[in-house]
Amino acid sequence: MPAEGTKLTVAIPTHNFGRFIGRTLDSILQQAPAGVEVLVVDGASTDDTERIVRERMARFPALRYHRLDRKGGIDRDMAAAVELSRGECCWLFSADDVMLPGALADVLGRLGDGADVYLLRYRQCSFDLSPKYLYPFFEPEAEARHDLHDASQRAAYLRSSLATTTLFSFMGSLVVRKGTWAGAGFDESFYGSCWAHAARLLAVAKERPLVVQYLPGPYLDKRDDNDSFSEGGVARRVAITVDGYNRIADRTFGRSSEEARQVRRLLKNEYPLANLLFLKLRVWRTGGRDDRELMRRLVGTLHSEGTLFDRLKILLWNLAPVPLLAAADRLRRSLKGSAPTSPPTA
Repeated sequence: MPAEGTKLTVAIPTHNFGRFIGRTLDSILQQAPAGVEVLVVDGASTDDTERIVRERMARFPALRYHRLDRKGGIDRDMAAAVELSRGECCWLFSADDVMLPGALADVLGRLGDGADVYLLRYRQCSFDLSPKYLYPFFEPEAEARHDLHDASQRAAYLRSSLATTTLFSFMGSLVVRKGTWAGAGFDESFYGSCWAHAARLLAVAKERPLVVQYLPGPYLDKRDDNDSFSEGGVARRVAITVDGYNRIADRTFGRSSEEARQVRRLLKNEYPLANLLFLKLRVWRTGGRDDRELMRRLVGTLHSEGTLFDRLKILLWNLAPVPLLAAADRLRRSLKGSAPTSPPTA
């Protein structure tokens, strides 16, 4: 149950992010007013995470530390973070990102609006947190409020969406009302998918009102090239998103539904052909036969609508010679000096 007087918990599930968590905490604690607690839920880290957090606890009474007996994976650790929070609402926050000045006061001022989920825009940054661009969520980018239980509002929401961030893929964008989270009729088979939180919230939308309020901010800086989902390699990282969100859409709304079709569109936005060709080069350089076959299958899954454009993209991807991709990549790097990180487009 929420503690009396605690309006918001900034909950940070983490595992072995001691290298980053100090800066993350400092960005939050220096702007945390009364009525806000900061909670670190440590999935049995083996680095210096606990020491770094406890050093700050001596100076900030609003900071709590809870160590789990073992690493449960991001799905279970995230659920534990919400369950252990004392606030009426919970802002899930990544242990390597940085909250922008004024963000907490702004979010606190919005909680009285009564939304179930506040969806916060962020600034995409490099690994060293140099800003690159504001990540696109919607077209147009404007504050909006939708009840995803209402079919017409859900359709409008999905049509204006540009990426799976609008379907809760990025933890740091989510401020969730704790009662909404706890009341979901949740399919626990999604544990281990990395998207159990998204499946949980979309399950609420099927059962009863789920009001999502989008705040275009931005509210935080997101660190790039530090994805804990990538431990299994490039192809498996793509599979986590492509297979995971297809499964959520199919299970929640049905494979032939308009909602599932829109999810497939969002996935193609996130993995346009140019990025898929770059990923082919990476997989052919670093992966084995299984990784290559997985990547081929994922390209087919992304373009499974069977349109002429889909078939052409699959053909181009399959026929693109790796030496030519390598030469194009060298040219691109010489011109731009960085890997392709273009944001999704409609």
